[in-house]
Amino acid sequence: MAWVILVAMLALLQFVFFGIKVGQARGKYGVKAPATTGNEIFERYNRVHQNTMEQLIVFIPGLFAFAHLISPVWAAGIGVVYIVGRFMYYSGYIADPEKRGTGTMVTMLASQVLVLGSIVGVVLALI
Repeated sequence: MAWVILVAMLALLQFVFFGIKVGQARGKYGVKAPATTGNEIFERYNRVHQNTMEQLIVFIPGLFAFAHLISPVWAAGIGVVYIVGRFMYYSGYIADPEKRGTGTMVTMLASQVLVLGSIVGVVLALI
């Protein structure tokens, strides 16, 4: 489980990193708190951060459930795919929102494998 915990903590650090980037963009583009609009580039950073928070709600429980029910090694590996997908999403979205698709798909695929795999694990454990 140590690998799973490491991956979960890295995902959380990634979220913090994205938050720091939002703060830097806020200063660079002159978007004063509490505003969340006003500059398109700032809004991209902000959306990456917010979307990552939304994705973590699915990813973290799915990661731990999959690790417990199926395999911690596979969970950690799929978790790394999620983290890479989030960085792909980040770099694509910041460059051009139309380029976020691949990162979105990698992220969602990893999360859905974890969640659906966990459901299969639960069903198998119950029968």
